This record gives sequence, structure tokens and C-alpha cells, in this order.
Amino acid sequence: MSYEFIVDSYAWVEYFKGSKQGEIAKKFIESKTSATSVITIAELSEKYQRESKSFEEDFNFIISQTKIIQLDIEIALLAGKINNENKKKIKNWGMADAIILSSAKINKSKVVTGDEHFRNLDSVMINI
Repeated sequence: MSYEFIVDSYAWVEYFKGSKQGEIAKKFIESKTSATSVITIAELSEKYQRESKSFEEDFNFIISQTKIIQLDIEIALLAGKINNENKKKIKNWGMADAIILSSAKINKSKVVTGDEHFRNLDSVMINI
């Protein structure tokens, strides 16, 4: 199944903060045409733990508003290639970014983010 948008951790954080960037992300998040990578769930869960906050309410909202993209073999193989290529040219590029980007490419989606790692990847990004 394809999705028009994939919402990354940055966009979710801004959305839940109610920031100006979160307001921009809102139209994509609430469009019913968005997905969230399972790796984003892991990143958000870790952030909430680090900040001693409960993730349950926001997690329930995420799964009610977007489809969750599971990590599968196709995404993993492409993520390995993307990770290898982008680590050479983007400072602090990580595997989570590669998984989100590969999920977007496979689903022919745009990544909704404000993350600097995606800044020069305009063909797959909607900058909030």
C-alpha cells in the first residue's frame, strides 16, 4: 500500500508541541493519507522516556491518524544502500534516517520533516 506522506519524528515532535512547524505538519498528519515508520515510533518512545514523559496518549493518536509502516526486507535492503551513500555526504546521517527515506522511496511518498539531514533531498521531502 502506498501513502502520500511519511511523517518523521521531527514533524511529530513539532506537532505535539503545537509549534509553527507543527501547524504546517498538521495538514499532512490529519490528511488520512499519511504513514509513520515503525522506526519513528522507536525514536519517539526513546525521546519520551528520556524526558520522563508518558508516550501512551501521543502514541495512540499516531496510530489513529496514520498507518504504521513495518520494517521489512525490501525497506531494510534499500536502507542499507541509502545509509552507506548518505553517511559519506551528510554529517550525522543515521540508519533511522535511511529507513525513513527508504520507506518513502518504496511507497512513492514524501517525508514530512524539518530535519536537517533531509534538507538536500528535496525530491522526497516536504520541509515544515
